[in-house]
Amino acid sequence: MSIETELQARAESKCELCGATENLGVYEVPDSPNEGADASVFVCDTCRDQIENPDHVDANHWRCLNDSMWSQVPAVQVVAWRMLNRLKGEGWPQDLLDMMYLEDDVRAWAEAGADSAADAVVHRDCNGAVLEAGDTVTLIKDLNVKGGGFTAKRGTAVRGIRLVADNAEHIEGRVSGQQIVILTQFVKKSN
Repeated sequence: MSIETELQARAESKCELCGATENLGVYEVPDSPNEGADASVFVCDTCRDQIENPDHVDANHWRCLNDSMWSQVPAVQVVAWRMLNRLKGEGWPQDLLDMMYLEDDVRAWAEAGADSAADAVVHRDCNGAVLEAGDTVTLIKDLNVKGGGFTAKRGTAVRGIRLVADNAEHIEGRVSGQQIVILTQFVKKSN
């Protein structure tokens, strides 16, 4: 029996991630300790494209992982864990990750193949421009600085920002001589 036939039977002719029934094929999960069907999942073209091309990811498509993360198939669990990790900046995937349980060997497989470039947190300003460490940004709103006892005024330039590595919504910068955390939704990148 071919791997595709075996996966088709296991998946009941549906995408093992989102449940789609058209344009299905084999996706070999990278860094698998297994071979054959145990190292692969049966997925639709939409899921495959978004797994392989992080720029094409539609976070709402992956709400399907709320169901598929409970699969008993280790390869499906690994792909679900990796996609939830990639999307955890959205908020809701972190809740699912907190609930998800993986056996030690499955977790090791998931972590081994987690693509650092795909998992990289991308910081964007209010207009969607990508922010980088050292950039200058301008505040677009008056911000009350908690614990600082002052308000950072709209139009204030914050030079030499630092990115918070694990949170795409936070940057750090110095305002009125004090280092503060600023939400990216309240800044725009200066040219």
